[in-house]
This record gives sequence, structure tokens and C-alpha cells, in this order.
Amino acid sequence: MADTQSVETLIDSATSKIQQLQQAFAELENHRAVTLNLKWKELEEHFHGLERSLKRRFHELEDQEKEFKNKASEARMMLEKREAAVVAKEQASLERLQEKRDAALFFIGDVLKKHKSSSAEPVAVIHENNDVVNASEEEKPPDAKDTVIDTEDTKSPSHYVDLDLKARPQLIKLCEEMDSKGLHTFISDNRKNLADIREEIPFALKAAADPARLVLDSLDDFYRLEIPSLDGKRDSSLLGLRRTCIMLMECLDQLLEDAEFASTCNIISEDIKEQAMVIAEDWKPKLDDLDIDACSGNSLEAHAFLQLLATFGVSSNFDEVELSKLVPAVSRRRQTADLCRSLGLAERMPGVIEVLINSGRQIDAVNLANAFDLTGQFSPVPLLKSYLKEARKVSSPVKSGNSSPTAQNEVNDRELTALKAVIKCIEEHKLEEQYPVDPLQKRVIQLEKAKADKKRVVEAAKPQPKRPRANGGVTVHAPRMSNIPDKSFYATGTDRYLPYMYERQYAYPGPTNTHASPIMATAAYNLSPSHGSYFRNAYQYQAPYLH
Repeated sequence: MADTQSVETLIDSATSKIQQLQQAFAELENHRAVTLNLKWKELEEHFHGLERSLKRRFHELEDQEKEFKNKASEARMMLEKREAAVVAKEQASLERLQEKRDAALFFIGDVLKKHKSSSAEPVAVIHENNDVVNASEEEKPPDAKDTVIDTEDTKSPSHYVDLDLKARPQLIKLCEEMDSKGLHTFISDNRKNLADIREEIPFALKAAADPARLVLDSLDDFYRLEIPSLDGKRDSSLLGLRRTCIMLMECLDQLLEDAEFASTCNIISEDIKEQAMVIAEDWKPKLDDLDIDACSGNSLEAHAFLQLLATFGVSSNFDEVELSKLVPAVSRRRQTADLCRSLGLAERMPGVIEVLINSGRQIDAVNLANAFDLTGQFSPVPLLKSYLKEARKVSSPVKSGNSSPTAQNEVNDRELTALKAVIKCIEEHKLEEQYPVDPLQKRVIQLEKAKADKKRVVEAAKPQPKRPRANGGVTVHAPRMSNIPDKSFYATGTDRYLPYMYERQYAYPGPTNTHASPIMATAAYNLSPSHGSYFRNAYQYQAPYLH
């Protein structure tokens, strides 16, 4: 409105300005001999024409503004009506859905009541003398006591419905049939969904008549004969089988933590414990010659042995000192802390951590120190700095001029791996305030850039194949290689199979020396001297998950 009034004021002031201009022309006429009446009349008509044009345009704009306001008001009212209609439809849909849900619950409850009443209804029995009595009053045969089925232990239909919702029917069926071989095959066939299978197995084990025996039977082939491969790698199918054995024992351990299920039956009987003890005594001597995985803290054999003792509760038959000697062999696995607690080794953790520190495995030491609240005794930051310092010593050649490009690349890779491991450890245990990661990350970027530059130089230096040229109209082709095998012959293991889902994903170079801790005394862990050159981005091997 203010703009409209200002426009009207300007238009009205035009008349007064015209009058002023007329007076100015009159004064000018007095000073001239020639009259200017004719010129003034032309100017006056021109200004009045402009005034009329401006007023007409102003009124047109006012009409357009009113029309726009009316349309905006109508559109707003239409949107409000549509919004109200959508809300009403949503409310009606929710009400219908609630009615259907209530009806379904009522129907299910009615069916369950009928099922219970029909199963509890006494059965009439007619004797030869036409007397009718209830089956419950019938005299039971002498051996009926041995064939009585406890109704609490009987699995009702609702029990199986609950299991079907939490586990695959085929997995439940294998557990019902106590088929340990089939269980291994099923897990291998579904290795792409291993995380989901891992969550379902504890529920499926509830359907087994004897879950502990089923898991114990699954350990039969743990030490089967390993088939050597042509490329020198470990037998991937055996590795997959061993990981499955560990996973099944962990799932049984999880089932034992279910207080409601454990109270209804004795999952691990004395007979099962005796059999587990026999297996443990058979496995123990085989741990004396552990492979390189033990030096890197990723031994499946040692992990399986400790998990066997913890799951079946037979650790008391072994000396704690001997068990603590195996902890460095599994220090890299995520289950190590829980295993040590289950085996009652918490008090021996300071000695184990000393062994790890003296072996140049400070990152494992930091992880265990955090897990057992021993950071006051073993401060993480000095350990990590010491680890980086040792890694840089290893990665620094005596004379840079005498080092070949390949050797320099290797030492740079080792330093890069150590830096990444330290950064991950800092972030995992939230030590950024005590040990800033920015300088470490800058060094990582620097090493990665140098690595990429060297790779480009090597690629550029490679000789390029010459193109065939025509010679007298005849094209000279490169010689045909007839002995190249079909590409489909080779399996792409890394794309096809997932790595093991239950390993701690720490990555760091290995130790550089071997020492026995004075704290551990006779429990010192003798590390193989071959681990000094162990530097990888992850574990020594990441075999595909096979059976």
C-alpha cells in the first residue's frame, strides 16, 4: 500500500510541476519578442498525455495484483483441503490395519486355546466289562516310567514357529537330525551370508536333541590331513572347516548364556565333558609345533583348543601356566579377551602383555591392556611410540645409496603398514587427545604418494609391444599363443568368497626380536625367529572360506 500511495502522490504532483513550468515559460516570454504560446501548448498536451498513460497503467497493475491475490487464496484453500483428505485416508488405513491385526491375534489365540484343550482332554478307554475310565486313570505298564515324556521338554508347534522366525528351516532340520556333516556343508554353501548364519545358529541349536553332542561331533575332521596346494598356500578347505568348528563352539557358548533355555535342560552332561576332555588331550600335543600364524597371533589351532576348554568347561584339568603360554598365539583374534576371562586367566594377563611387548607386538599388548583395564600399568601411548620407533629402525637402510629400488619399496611398505596399524589402534581406543594422529596421517599420505609415483614410473619404463605393420599388402600378425589356457579355468577366490567374519581386523608389522619375559618365568612363549620379516596389510593369509 505504501508503494501505491507513493505512485499516486507522484502522479498528483505532476500537475503542480506543469503549472510551475508554465509560469517559467511565461516569464521567459516576457523577455522575448517572439511568443511561445504555440510551443507551450504542444508541451502541455505531451505532459498531460504521459500523465493519462501512467494512470491507466497504474490501474491495470492494481487489477492484476488483486487477481493474483485471489488466485493465491484459492490455491491455498485447495492445498489445505487435499492435505486434510490425505490425513483422513492415512487414519482410515491405520484403523483398518489395526482391525486386521487384532483379528489375526484373536484367531491365533483361539487356535492355541483349542489346541491346548484338545491335548489336555482325557481319552476314554473301554474295558471288556464295558466300564469307561479315563486314560489318565489307566494303570501304566511296569516300564512306563522310562517312556514318559515331560510336557515341558516337548517342543510345541509355537516353539517351532518361533525358531522358524529366527533361523532358516533347513538349518533347523539339520540340527534336529543331529547332522554335523550336513551342518558343515550348509555353512560352506552359504558362506556369502555367513554373518546372518552366525546369528541364526544359536536358535537352530535349540531344536537339536543334544546341542553339545552335535557341536562335539562337528570337530571330528579338525585335524584331518592337509592337502598341499601347488602355490604353497594353506589348504583353504581345511581352514574353512576349522573356522566353522570355532564358530559352532562359540554359538554353543552363546546358547549356554541363555538362562531360560539352560534351565530347562542340562546342555552339557558329564559324558559330553569327558569326551571333550579326550579331544582336548589329543589336540594339546599338536600345539607344540605351531606355524607362522602363531607368531602373528592368529593361530586357528590354538584358538580352537582354548575355545574347546572354555565352551565345555574342562579348563580346570589343565595348568593355567601352560594355557597362558598359548595366549600370544591368539592375541590378534577378537575373542581373546573373552576366552581368557572364561578360562580364568585374567590374573596372568600382565605376564602375557610383557611377553608381547618384549616380542615387538606392542599393538596386541595395547589391546589386551585396554580389555583388562591394565592401561595404568601398561600405558598405551609409549607402547605405540616405541612400536613405531622400532618399525622405522627396521625400515631405515644403513646407506640409502646402497639400497636397491625394490628394497626401498619394501621398507616403505613396512613403515606404511605400521603407521596404519597405529592410527587404527589410536582411533579404536580413543587415544587422539594423548596421541594426535594428524602427523601420522600426513606421513601415510606422503608414503602412499611416493608409492604411486614409483608405480607409474615402473609402468612407463616397461617396453610397449610393437604394432604389426603391413608388408606389401600382407599384415604381419604377432605369433599366436596356442598354449594359453581358458580364463574361465581359474577361480577368482577373492571375489567369490568372503574372508572370515570373526577375526580381529588389526593390521601391523610383526616383531623384530624374540625375548622371554621374566614375569612369565617358565611360561615364556618361545616365538619362532622366522617372524622377524612378517609385515603384511592384514594376516599372513586370508584364504577363501571353503570346506
